[in-house]
Amino acid sequence: MRALSLNAILAGASVLLVLLSLFIGPAAIAPGDALAALFTDQGAVSAIIREIRLPRALAAFLAGACLGAAGAGLQGLLRNPLADPGVLGVSAAAALGAVIAIYFNLAALAFWAAPMMAILFALGATAALYALGAGRVTTARLILIGVGLSSFCGALISLAMNLSPNPFALSDLINWLFGTVANRSFHDLALAAPFALLGFIMIVASAPGLLALTLGEETADSLGADLKRTRALVIIGAAFLVGASVATAGAIGFVGIVAPHLVRAFAGQNPARLLLPSALMGGVMLAGADIVIRLLPFDQELKLGVAAALIGAPGFVWVAATTKRIAS
Repeated sequence: MRALSLNAILAGASVLLVLLSLFIGPAAIAPGDALAALFTDQGAVSAIIREIRLPRALAAFLAGACLGAAGAGLQGLLRNPLADPGVLGVSAAAALGAVIAIYFNLAALAFWAAPMMAILFALGATAALYALGAGRVTTARLILIGVGLSSFCGALISLAMNLSPNPFALSDLINWLFGTVANRSFHDLALAAPFALLGFIMIVASAPGLLALTLGEETADSLGADLKRTRALVIIGAAFLVGASVATAGAIGFVGIVAPHLVRAFAGQNPARLLLPSALMGGVMLAGADIVIRLLPFDQELKLGVAAALIGAPGFVWVAATTKRIAS
């Protein structure tokens, strides 16, 4: 019942934040007119609400939900509270894939090139982490592996930026790296949503195996859990989710570690019950952050990835400092 109540609260908060985002922007639009523009033709007001504000709000929620679900799945698989697509370098690898597509002009030749490259690189990074023993090494070594992977991907991204052929290509690269949902459209959402849905279905399908893994691999195997299937579902599902998030909003870190930790206090330690609330919490976090950055009195809008890091990095430090038996 507690998990159901938490999911209902988070779902309600998600809807409220998306609606609230419709009222915020450079053009002053009355709340009643904004809501009416969703269902009736209000001319320019309808264009602003339907084509600019609503897709942006949904993109922020989708990206956060993907990261929250991926983080919860990886934490359950690796039995490690610090497992996260950003900390482990998966997000950096996905960003590298998108950067390669942009740098070599593949994104201009095929609209699906950037998200597909992001997903493929995220899949490769996640598989590499597990192949290197991420489910068996200590937290310290796991973080070191992630730092190394992130640094390597970051170096390649910096190389692409350094060799960028023109300022316009450099601007596109920076937008991907800093993370933003500005100027997103329903076309972008339609491109990423199938991968996000498939990834979430795979993560949810791994729930029984994740629950069995809490008893240890040997015990889970003796109980008849199909650990190979569970690993494949989580790895591929997390890759799809991270790729969809990067394709929608660029590289955004720390949501995947903070969101599951926040809901764990209410939903308990069962990794199977953390998947949906973690996704909703991640969506709430980014949707709320996107609203905040639009309200800040800056001449140039703060990038969503920067805002997420400013909030998420202290949250990561807090998780690392307060989680018991962190090195086990």
